[in-house]
Amino acid sequence: MKAEKNYIEITAEALPLFCPTPNQPLWNAHPRVAIPVEKLGIASCPYCGATFKLKGELPKGHH
Repeated sequence: MKAEKNYIEITAEALPLFCPTPNQPLWNAHPRVAIPVEKLGIASCPYCGATFKLKGELPKGHH
């Protein structure tokens, strides 16, 4: 059985981003991992495959 991948849009206010997100059911949780969506505007979780897309402009930082 293949798991369906999630597609989640986020805004810059949600950064830094971690998966699992707070609204994910506990029974379906995996180890907490940082998702570097701010680098390219889109990134996927290596555990559950959820794809996160940054809505709006990429944040401007001093790095």
